[in-house]
Amino acid sequence: MGMACERGSAFHFKLLATCPNTRARAGIMSTPHGDVLTPAFSPVGSQATVKALSPQDIKEIGANVVLCNTYHLYLRPGVDVIEEMGGLHRFMAWGGPVITDSGGYQVFSLGHLRKLTEDGVLFRSHLDGREHLLTPELSIEAQDRLGADIIMALDECTPYGEDIGVFRQATERTHRWAERCLRAHRSRKQALFGIVQGGTFPELRKESAHYVTSLGFQGYAVGGLAVGEPKAIMYEVLEGVEAYLPKESPRHLMGVGSPEDIFECVDLGMDIFDCALPTRAARNGALFTRLGRVNIKNAAFQRADRPLDDKCDCYTCKTFSTSYLHHLFKSRELLFYRVATLHNLRFILSLMEKMREAILGGTFYELKRDFLQNYRPTDEEVRMEQKKKWLKRQRPPWSEEAE
Repeated sequence: MGMACERGSAFHFKLLATCPNTRARAGIMSTPHGDVLTPAFSPVGSQATVKALSPQDIKEIGANVVLCNTYHLYLRPGVDVIEEMGGLHRFMAWGGPVITDSGGYQVFSLGHLRKLTEDGVLFRSHLDGREHLLTPELSIEAQDRLGADIIMALDECTPYGEDIGVFRQATERTHRWAERCLRAHRSRKQALFGIVQGGTFPELRKESAHYVTSLGFQGYAVGGLAVGEPKAIMYEVLEGVEAYLPKESPRHLMGVGSPEDIFECVDLGMDIFDCALPTRAARNGALFTRLGRVNIKNAAFQRADRPLDDKCDCYTCKTFSTSYLHHLFKSRELLFYRVATLHNLRFILSLMEKMREAILGGTFYELKRDFLQNYRPTDEEVRMEQKKKWLKRQRPPWSEEAE
């Protein structure tokens, strides 16, 4: 089963297998800069860099696609600069596929620094306070000039907890913007993905999936999840949406990156994931192991003369003791950020490789069962409270901090 791209002839997706008793899928997504083997996880390089890693690092840990952020690159160094330097691939010295998001999520997270209109979003830069108008047409033009292989339509992301009327208005505006993005899309070297919205309301998600898929995008992303809702609700919503997504098209679930969530969402038929969680958690001392996430600053690790995870094949686990990682973090040594990020990303990418192999071999159910039996997720109440605080915390104007 395969898909030939009508609007982007350089892009193709071929579905190879669906695992029995699950919706888990394995496929190949072909782009002008190489293939992406799905299911796949895309490290986030918002500002044309995955924090603390070189392009060679990214390649060596097994990543074959990177996601960059249109909002941040539009503001700094600017689309003109990147275009003049030969596009994102040459600018960041990354030869593999690149995805760009529309910039919409970052703009909507600015809160009081932006104003929503039918034309687009009027916002003030978090860097210098200057005013900009992000429209669907401008988002597509910027992503075209950046030179990404896969680009996203501009959508309206609404925070969890609003009433259905707010979500309906946002979903309908997302649909109108999707049509404008399609009309603005010119490049046959890029694939344009439409985004399904609708919050946690099944009827809105169904309407959105039907409408967006009727427009004929090359792929489909599911947005507006993992934004503070309980995991059980996220899984339930995703299970409902998946039924309305074309089987022959790739599906991108935006903003999901914890191991347990990826397993569940691969099981629910998702192909591509991106999230800053693994890199952000690493920089804050939260490291993945097959038994769960650990906090490396804990005193128990001070004399731990063993690898962090003796089953992990990353450079960090093959080279350093847990005691040394504890020392680096407590001493705020810069090396920690690199080796911790290498570990967390390799941990996730290794899981993706195992999932793909299991799907092709018909054993995904057993792999998922065995992993989740041993893995201890972050406490749900603690996770939701942390997420709520993170979502409410507004970055001050002209701040330098960005994922």
